[in-house]
Amino acid sequence: MADTGSPNPVISKVEEKTTNSAVAVAGHPLHAMTVHFPIALVIATLGTDVFYWWSADDFWARAGLWASGGAFFSGLAAGTIGTAELLLVAGIRARVASWAHGIAAMALIGVMGANWGGRVTATIDVLPHGLGLSLLAAVLTGLAGWHGGKLIFDHGIGLMVSAKD
Repeated sequence: MADTGSPNPVISKVEEKTTNSAVAVAGHPLHAMTVHFPIALVIATLGTDVFYWWSADDFWARAGLWASGGAFFSGLAAGTIGTAELLLVAGIRARVASWAHGIAAMALIGVMGANWGGRVTATIDVLPHGLGLSLLAAVLTGLAGWHGGKLIFDHGIGLMVSAKD
């Protein structure tokens, strides 16, 4: 199919919609500021599980309990803000990558909750179930992060640019 040079009308309609953050401080989107904590804590949980597997030191099991709890609760906060953005901003809602990011992030929060909940109630052991959930959380973190990156770098969501840029 030859490129006619005319813009796609569907993409043009999507690009007309505003992508300004509805949940921001001084123009800085809160979701972009809060996602770093659960990402770091998911990776920290995986790290503590690997160290526990390697050393069998109970310190790593306790550290994993705290890291998984931090990942879950900070993920809930970031997810709440991200959901508000998705529902309140038409330009974000209109993009498929937003929904893919949201679905992957909600699955991630569920896995993080299962990981922390199982540890805090002692219904799962670090090996093998905690480590398995930590691995799954790390994969989902990568998937959600990839779609979040698409929103930023391909769609310009959350970027502060002036009208003359």
